[in-house]
Amino acid sequence: MAKRIGVLAWVVVGTALVASMTVRAESEGREIDWLELMPATDVALLENLPEVEHAGDGPASLPDEIMTGRTVPEMDGVAGKIPGFVVPLKTTEDMRILEFFLVPYYGACIHVPPPPPNQIIHVTYPAGFKLDVLYEPVWVQGTLEIERTENDVASASYALEAEQVELYQY
Repeated sequence: MAKRIGVLAWVVVGTALVASMTVRAESEGREIDWLELMPATDVALLENLPEVEHAGDGPASLPDEIMTGRTVPEMDGVAGKIPGFVVPLKTTEDMRILEFFLVPYYGACIHVPPPPPNQIIHVTYPAGFKLDVLYEPVWVQGTLEIERTENDVASASYALEAEQVELYQY
């Protein structure tokens, strides 16, 4: 049975969740909004995407034009903090997360399709941190760089070496 997945709905829900995380702490730099990472042309594409149909066992996918990973040059070198969800890539034996993708909504990269590359940040955090459950949002503080990262999980257009990772407090 075919199941219709509204990709725009996923993005809207994720953006609404992230937008609800608007507690500002001046000492931690400016708060970065996920939509700031997308050029206006990509935001327009998202707003006008048709529903993605997902049928059978194969993964649904977004149109190629939204998956190019175009970046916003002005975001290169921006220091601040951004809320999101963790997709672990590298952990220690005691389950400290050292490297991960930060994504704007829970389940991204695990459920298909993954977000566009300009909505994924490749984060390294040498100090590492632990999460009890992956659906807990976190704040990540550091300086954004435009840097393409690709692996089996997804592709990211941005990178950040975290200075701090902490649980988001509602």
